[in-house]
Amino acid sequence: MNINVRADSVEIEGYVNAVERNSKTLWSRAGQFIERICKGAFNKALKRNDDVHILLNHDWNRDLGSTKKGNLELQEDSIGLKARATITDKDVVEKAKHGDLVGWSFGFTDRSVDNNVENGIPTRLVRDLNLYEVSLLDRTKEPAYDGTLVYTREDTQENHLIGEEFIDEINLRIIEEKHDEVKEQVQDANIEQNASNEKQDADVHNEDVPKQQEIVDKNKQIDYSKAQAIIDEMKKF
Repeated sequence: MNINVRADSVEIEGYVNAVERNSKTLWSRAGQFIERICKGAFNKALKRNDDVHILLNHDWNRDLGSTKKGNLELQEDSIGLKARATITDKDVVEKAKHGDLVGWSFGFTDRSVDNNVENGIPTRLVRDLNLYEVSLLDRTKEPAYDGTLVYTREDTQENHLIGEEFIDEINLRIIEEKHDEVKEQVQDANIEQNASNEKQDADVHNEDVPKQQEIVDKNKQIDYSKAQAIIDEMKKF
């Protein structure tokens, strides 16, 4: 997914959902389940509804536009539901600049669903649905489908929302560099922790020795004269 941040808007293009791909493990009142949107389901939904909205975090109070307003385009291709949107909301633009957009989601109701069990987990195969909105998610939400990480660059430069099948060479290098950086930080932290533990052990040892010496010294200072006087007195009888 590509994100182009402008001075007063953000252009977003990418996939809201990949068809025929399992969601993460989800929960309902009946327990856990997995969901999969079948190929063709979004096409059917878009033919029925020409006014699908784009929201922030599924919040209808944060309506960012719609297909009818012209700033959102949706279509299903061989991969899944593809979106192209231009957002002028200042808060969303700032979130894009600071890398706070973490993925997509969508709001729908079922029309046709097959319920199965796969690998011991109930699985919903959604063959047809009513699509009402697609949502951009910030860091306060987690996408239901495995998805994506946003890497933000400076204004007017292209940003990438990286999915499992859409990692480019540049952003793969970024991920590796971040991994190496985190690894070095962990190693440094372990070294510091080991040094701290050794110092603590030494301090404890050094503290224990004087305490033991104090006990010995106190034993040396005990006055046995009274006890000896009693013993001498008993010997007379």
